[in-house]
Amino acid sequence: MTPVVTVQTRRLLLRPFQPADAEAVRCLAASQEVAAGTFLPHPMDRQAAQDWIMDRVKDQAAGTGVTFAITLAENTKVIGSIGMELIPAHEQGRLSYWLGRDYWNRGYGTEAVTALVEYGFNCLKLHRIYAPHFHTNPASGRVLQKVGLTHEGRLREHYLRFGQRIDVELYGILREEFVNMKATNKDLAGHHG
Repeated sequence: MTPVVTVQTRRLLLRPFQPADAEAVRCLAASQEVAAGTFLPHPMDRQAAQDWIMDRVKDQAAGTGVTFAITLAENTKVIGSIGMELIPAHEQGRLSYWLGRDYWNRGYGTEAVTALVEYGFNCLKLHRIYAPHFHTNPASGRVLQKVGLTHEGRLREHYLRFGQRIDVELYGILREEFVNMKATNKDLAGHHG
């Protein structure tokens, strides 16, 4: 079983999903723009939202995944989801996240992804974290680049979504790269202080 924890950032609190979050998930995922970059059911009704949450809880209990509700620290409002499918035998995590449309372009994705990458390496002791994103969602790639993941390639026509074949961009980061990046950032911060 993967331990149930919360992760605090400057503006966000990442916490486990609860059944009471189903309505918030349903509302956030109702946007076709949000659904188009994910595999969330669309349209999503309340039962589908509850089922989606329960699937995340089961993965956590089985040790095959961790998923957090992305909430605003100031008022605990749910604004999205972030998680990792875990492959313990290979010490890997497959990162995925989504935000409600009203929360795009505010830095929340970068903040949440940074926190989950740190959690994956520091707490889950992963060796590699990777993240695919639909080629039709370049903003997701920019978030992954900002956090320090490297573009590793494109999987052509990898998924079928809403009747369209979609290329997937693949990003990854290794523990050693993460450690070196943190050390470099610390060194840079030290020079300014």
